[in-house]
Amino acid sequence: MQTLTAKFRTLEFGEAKTYLVALLFVLGNIALPQLCHTLRMGGPTWLPIYFFTLVAAYKYGWRAGLLTAILLKSAVLALVAGWTAARFRRVSLLLLAGVVLVYQTIGTLGEWALAGDLSTAMQDFRLGIPGMLLQIFGGRAIIGVMNRNRYAR
Repeated sequence: MQTLTAKFRTLEFGEAKTYLVALLFVLGNIALPQLCHTLRMGGPTWLPIYFFTLVAAYKYGWRAGLLTAILLKSAVLALVAGWTAARFRRVSLLLLAGVVLVYQTIGTLGEWALAGDLSTAMQDFRLGIPGMLLQIFGGRAIIGVMNRNRYAR
């Protein structure tokens, strides 16, 4: 399994680039779900609303990820991905799989506590396996491309 030594940049709340990056990733978090929802069960299957939050937090830190987050699980994802990237300073399929598993587990417990229905809270684990795999493999690919692009540094 190949590990990519990534060029990470933790953006601060006081930097204009933080808000520009967040805006671009929020647009992605709006556009990708719209595209996926044109397919039957596309949203629950592909989990598109989390994809750009994962990339933003992993590449630019928890602050950029949190600004990109839309839902409870997105906020948890931003924090977990940002911490993982800062802690390990590299990206691999194993690390991304760990990020996805941790945020899905914590988010599911939070949704269960809020909704009071375990079956509804477990929906991503029942239907969203393709989306989780997209986050892992697609996230790794996008972060790799961003590392080679001088404008994304």
